[in-house]
Amino acid sequence: MSELINLMDFDRLSLSEYFESIGEKSFRATQVIKWIYQEEVTDFQLMTNLSKALRDKLSQIACVKPPEPELHHVSNDGTQKWVASLGCNNRVETVFIPEKTRGTLCISSQVGCALACPFCSTAQQGFNRNLTTGEIIGQVWMANHSIGHKAVTNVVLMGMGEPLLNFDNVVKAINLMLEDNAYGLSKRRVTVSTSGIVPAIYRLKEVTDVSLALSLHAPNDALRDELVPINQKYPIEPLLEACESYIDNGEGRRRITIEYVMIDELNDTAMHARQLAKLLKNKHVKINLIPFNPFPGTDYKRSKEFAIQKFTDILMQSGFTVTTRRTRGDDIDAACGQLVGQVKDKSCRHLKFKKVVIKS
Repeated sequence: MSELINLMDFDRLSLSEYFESIGEKSFRATQVIKWIYQEEVTDFQLMTNLSKALRDKLSQIACVKPPEPELHHVSNDGTQKWVASLGCNNRVETVFIPEKTRGTLCISSQVGCALACPFCSTAQQGFNRNLTTGEIIGQVWMANHSIGHKAVTNVVLMGMGEPLLNFDNVVKAINLMLEDNAYGLSKRRVTVSTSGIVPAIYRLKEVTDVSLALSLHAPNDALRDELVPINQKYPIEPLLEACESYIDNGEGRRRITIEYVMIDELNDTAMHARQLAKLLKNKHVKINLIPFNPFPGTDYKRSKEFAIQKFTDILMQSGFTVTTRRTRGDDIDAACGQLVGQVKDKSCRHLKFKKVVIKS
C-alpha cells in the first residue's frame, strides 16, 4: 500500500489541483480546508458535507496529520512550548507568547539550522532537513488545538531554521495562514525572519507581502561575518537593498524589523550603536533589541541593562523607533535563541560548533 498523502501539505491552490487529479471537483479543497483549520477535524468520516464515497476514497489515499506534541511546558509567565516529534529522532520546538491584545506563535521551518550563528543554540544542533508544509502549518494547528481555537493571532517564523532556505514549503504554509477558509490572518500579523538570503528575499516579494524581519545583529560586515556567517556570501549593503526593495510597494508606510541580539561587550557598545545608526540612516526600519539568552555551553553573556539603555538612547536620538524584547519563557528554554529540539544532524555541524572569538 502506498504512503498516505497528508492534505496539510497543500495550500488551497495545490489542494484544488490534487482533487482534480483524483477526479473530484476543485471546490472540495475549500471544504476540506475549512474542516481541517477552522473545525480542527482530522477524520474524513466526520467531514459531513463530503459525500460518503469521497470520504471513503480519501480515507484510503490521504490523511490529515499535524505534528504530534511529545512535550508541553508552561512557563511561569504564561509562555508555552511544545516539542513535536517528527520521527527519525527529530524534534522541533514551537513557542506561544500570550499578551493582552495578541497571542504570538513562534514556529520552526527546519529541523535544526545550517547557518551556524554561534550565539544561537539551534546552531549547535546541526541540520537534518526542511519541514514539510504540513509540519509548518501544523504547528499553528497544534497550538490552537491545545490552547483554544483562534488563540493564535500572530505568527512569526523565528523558530528553528532559516525560513527562506525552505522557500516553497514556507510560502505554502503562509498561504494557509492568510487563507480566509483556514486561519485568515492579516499579512501584517505574519512575519518571516531571515538571516539574509538575498535572492530569496527578492523571490519572496514576487509571491507575498507579509512582514519581514532581518536578523542583523552587527553594524558592520567584519563583525557580522562572524556572528552571522551567511553574511560572507550576502554582505550587508546588498542585503539592505533587498529588504528595501521588498517593502517598496508605493505605500510608503511599511518598515522592516531589524533584529539585533545584545551580547555583552561584543556588539553592544556606544560605538556599535553609532555605527548601526549610520548604517540604517534613511532606511525604512524599526529596531528590535534582543537581550542574549544564554544556553548550555556558550561563553557569551547578556548585555548589561545600562548598556542596552545606552544603546537604545543613541538609536532613538538618531530618530529610530526602538523596542527591547522582553525575555519570555526562559525558565522553560523557550526564549529567543534557546530553541534546540532534537536533531539527527546530517551536517556534522554539532561536531564543528564552537564559540568563535570575535574582534570588532
